[in-house]
Amino acid sequence: MLKRLAQLLQDSQLSLFHADTESVAPRMAKAPGAADSPSAKSTRELSLGEHRVAYELRRARRRSIGFVVSTEGLRVSAPRWLPQADIERALLQKSDWILRKLVEQGERARRVEAARIEWREGGMLRYLGQPVWLRLDPNLTGVRLDETGALLLLGLPAQASEEQIRDLAQAWLKRRARAVFEPRCQHFAQALGVEMKHLRLSSAQTRWGSASVDGSIRLNWRLIHFSPAIIDYVVAHELAHLREMNHSARFWEVVRSVLPEFEQARSQLRDESIIAE
Repeated sequence: MLKRLAQLLQDSQLSLFHADTESVAPRMAKAPGAADSPSAKSTRELSLGEHRVAYELRRARRRSIGFVVSTEGLRVSAPRWLPQADIERALLQKSDWILRKLVEQGERARRVEAARIEWREGGMLRYLGQPVWLRLDPNLTGVRLDETGALLLLGLPAQASEEQIRDLAQAWLKRRARAVFEPRCQHFAQALGVEMKHLRLSSAQTRWGSASVDGSIRLNWRLIHFSPAIIDYVVAHELAHLREMNHSARFWEVVRSVLPEFEQARSQLRDESIIAE
C-alpha cells in the first residue's frame, strides 16, 4: 500500500499564477470492471493535523489526483476507480502543502478586499504607490490631481453613479499609465540595447506584462497603482525578454544588469493581485 501511495505522489506540479494547484499522477491501470459513471461531486471533511478541513471531491475520468486550493477552499479531483482511502492518504501526505496554501489564499483574499476601490466620494485608490482620495467637483471639467497630490478631482455632480465615477477615473489612470510607462520603456530599451516596436496597454486578469519576438510589449495599465520601483521592474523584465525569451539564469542576469536589486520589487509584486475594478 505504501508503494502504491508513493506512486500516487510522483510528478507533482505547482502553478504560481492562478489558483494554487498540485497534480498527483498515479501509475495504475483502471480497476477491472470499473464503471464510467458520470462525473460526481461531494463535500467531505478530513482532519489534517489539528485542523478539520472541508473539501469538495470530484470524481471524473482522469488518471491523476489533482489538488486545487483557491479562495473558495480545497477541491480534490480523483479517478472514479480510486478508493476513498487512497484519496485520504494522499491528502494526509500533502497536508503541509494544503494547509500552507489555504492560509496563503486567505491572506490573498484579504489583500484583494482591502485593495478594492469604492467608486464614490471619498473613495481611495493608489496612484504610483501613494493613496489618492476621490473628490467630486461639478465645477470642474475633466480630471486632475490637486496641488497636494492627495485628491483626484473628478468633474462630476454629487449624485454621479459608481459607474460614472469609475469610468472617468479609469480613463484618467489609463492616460497616466501610458504617459508614465513610455519614457520608462525608452530608458530601459536603450540601457538593454533592444528596440521596442510597440507599447500596448493590457487589461489582462492574470498577467502584469508580456513581450513578443516582434518587439511588442504589453503592460497592464493597473501597474499605475504601484510604486515607480515596481513599474520599473515589470518594464525591465519584459524588455529583457527581447534578448532572452525565457526565464533562464542568463535572462535574470540581463534584468540585473539594469536593475541590480530587482528582487525586492519582484517580491513586492508577488504579494499583489490584479483586481478588476
